[in-house]
Amino acid sequence: MFVIRLAAVLALLSVGGAIVLYLLTGNPAYRVWAWRFARIGAVVLLVFLGLLFIERLLAPMI
Repeated sequence: MFVIRLAAVLALLSVGGAIVLYLLTGNPAYRVWAWRFARIGAVVLLVFLGLLFIERLLAPMI
């Protein structure tokens, strides 16, 4: 669970930082970065949760 929390905090910091930079500079590249960070964070979270789910399913079989 620590890994999920760490990934969530890093994703929020990167998305928030990119949004703040976009608001300060008006450069649309920062908005693209924020969207990219959010998508990557969501994919990593889903993969990790999927692995935890598969582990829960297979653990009673061993």
